[in-house]
Amino acid sequence: MILVDTSVLIGFLKGQDNDRTELFKEILSRDIPFGISSYTYQEVLQGTRNEEEFQTLKDYLSTQHIYFLEQGAATYERAAKLYFNMRRKGITPRSTLDILIALTAIDNDLALLHNDSDFNAMADHMPDFRILNML
Repeated sequence: MILVDTSVLIGFLKGQDNDRTELFKEILSRDIPFGISSYTYQEVLQGTRNEEEFQTLKDYLSTQHIYFLEQGAATYERAAKLYFNMRRKGITPRSTLDILIALTAIDNDLALLHNDSDFNAMADHMPDFRILNML
């Protein structure tokens, strides 16, 4: 299964053409199962410009499989530890949500389709974190 990151989903919705959005289009055309994280759901909706766009995207996203992390202190301690370990290695992810999206992929055994260099840096130091580069 595939987890589609905010960076790809927004690029697709904006009509951007790059290798990541092209791969997403192929996933759609071949009816390959995919989902989004609850954090991507929030990020996409909070970026809308008006109520109509919010409702349209909410309706579309509600048809997608949404993956969640188990809520609780242990999950956030894991996220904090991963962020801490990345910083110790000289890598500072720009977004705490990226760590949570990576954990969502790991915990659900999903490969992440993204267009965000932070994830590549994370994957180099997280053996259970899989990146989707091709089908």
